[in-house]
Amino acid sequence: MINALNSRESNPLSSSLESLRDVISRHGLDARKALGQHFLLDPTITTRIAALAGNLSGRHVVEVGPGPGGLTRALLDTPASTVTAVELDTRAVAVINELAQAFPNRLSVLEADALKHDLTALCPAPRHIVANLPYNVATPLLVGWLRQGSEWERMTLMFQQEVAERICAEPNSAHYGRLGVLSQWCAQCAIVMTLPPGAFSPPPAVWSAVVSITPHAAQPEPALFKAMERVTAAAFGQRRKMLRGSLKSLNGEALLAETGIDGTRRAETLSIAEFDLLARTHQTLSQKSAA
Repeated sequence: MINALNSRESNPLSSSLESLRDVISRHGLDARKALGQHFLLDPTITTRIAALAGNLSGRHVVEVGPGPGGLTRALLDTPASTVTAVELDTRAVAVINELAQAFPNRLSVLEADALKHDLTALCPAPRHIVANLPYNVATPLLVGWLRQGSEWERMTLMFQQEVAERICAEPNSAHYGRLGVLSQWCAQCAIVMTLPPGAFSPPPAVWSAVVSITPHAAQPEPALFKAMERVTAAAFGQRRKMLRGSLKSLNGEALLAETGIDGTRRAETLSIAEFDLLARTHQTLSQKSAA
């Protein structure tokens, strides 16, 4: 894991452009709490995040919530073939459109709500997502992208540190839950950088972390993903309950009997493999009952 404040890489592009603080002032782009905005303005940090995405040569990168464009500039300094910035805030769209004029063949901008848009339609494979996500929608965004795991080569995403720890948590730990099961079932996940509040403008109330998410080669089909969502929602919905109670709404008695999993256990003790077994069995039992 890397603390980005110890990094001293330079960003050649940033040094030749108007400073981000001047851009923010000129456009009146104050960070808005309602949009979950906390801007990264230090080019040493944004350069490091772009580097953590790996070799982007020949890759098409999607960035969600670029804000004033600090990370966008760093991504344009990589050998990525194209960068597509998706932004909901009209003020920030104007900022990124200015940057796109200098890179008309590499940077494009879409004014849209990323929660309501299929980002895979924006560029061809191989695709990466690299983003300092708006914290208020980071989790639903991630789950939506996990549903499309086969479409993404890699995701390098900034979250609140607690959310990052939930994504990467192991069984029998305080942070282990539904998000960790879904994430690790679909991908290899690791925290690769942590950042204190002071790295952002304005500073959030908590530390943040970058998570590297690399989807597995084999991805669940949509019906199986839905089954896993139902199983994890039930199992962790009342996490202090034993499985025989929490899974009752899913015909838990038959589900546990079929899988051989002890109904007196609790959800946080189950491995990813055991949740996979529950999801597959739930899907099979549901298909049989519907036939």
